Amino acid sequence: MALAALGVLTFSFTLPMTKIAVRGLDPLLITVGRGAFAAVLAGVLLRVTRCARPQRRHIRGLVSVIGGVVIGFPLLTSIAMRHVPSSHGAVIIGLLPLATAGCAVVRGGERPSARYWACSVLGLGAVAWFALGEGGGSLHLADALLLGAVLCAAVGYTEGAILARDLGGWQVISWALVLAAPLMVPMCIALALRTSPDATFGQWSAFGYTAVFSMFLGFFAWYAGLARAGIARAGQLQLGQPLLSVLWGLPMLGEAITVRAAIAATVVLAAVAIGRRAPVR
Repeated sequence: MALAALGVLTFSFTLPMTKIAVRGLDPLLITVGRGAFAAVLAGVLLRVTRCARPQRRHIRGLVSVIGGVVIGFPLLTSIAMRHVPSSHGAVIIGLLPLATAGCAVVRGGERPSARYWACSVLGLGAVAWFALGEGGGSLHLADALLLGAVLCAAVGYTEGAILARDLGGWQVISWALVLAAPLMVPMCIALALRTSPDATFGQWSAFGYTAVFSMFLGFFAWYAGLARAGIARAGQLQLGQPLLSVLWGLPMLGEAITVRAAIAATVVLAAVAIGRRAPVR
């Protein structure tokens, strides 16, 4: 669980950092750029360690990881962060544990207890109440993008955790990035040549964080934690990620926390405290 908690802490900075980066960089460039940069790091690591190549039976899972966490989640959140505060996005992303648990049931053969589902539904209700209230009673395009990002991440997390039981946590994300490199690197170069980003040092630094930590190093601990503690149980820790992201948004972005956001984040955190020890078969 400690490894999963370290992964959650690392990922909790992703939305605030992405919000900073999109102020000066195109969302598509951020998506392919962070993937391309992380792929270079992954390639060097795999080369130095002379890690064995994945087998054919691993390819389908690696493709799901690529589509879910290398491309899908970064792209959808980058676009959404141009339209809503990072605190808003953080609360919507609080749906990830519920979505991940659903994928764990379908793909991982796990069976969360009733208490687990009750706590997850409580967190889901808080997030839905927040999103509808902030959107004037309806969901907006940014909410739809964030919900799509949640689904992408849940699939990528589940498939990566299943692979990590066989390959190891850091090998999964490293091989996924290397396999995606033939697509990501040329696109990154083409976009960089076609655009003239007017980004500050701080915005480039935020992009660097999403490439090195959000896309690469954070998954070392996260996939290892999911594989060892169980996808559903470790995934429950993500319910605390919205509160952390909202807290980081205060000093980093100067965003004000609304009463509704504070209530929703508190309820989500309470669901974590109650459900983190719920049995999962």
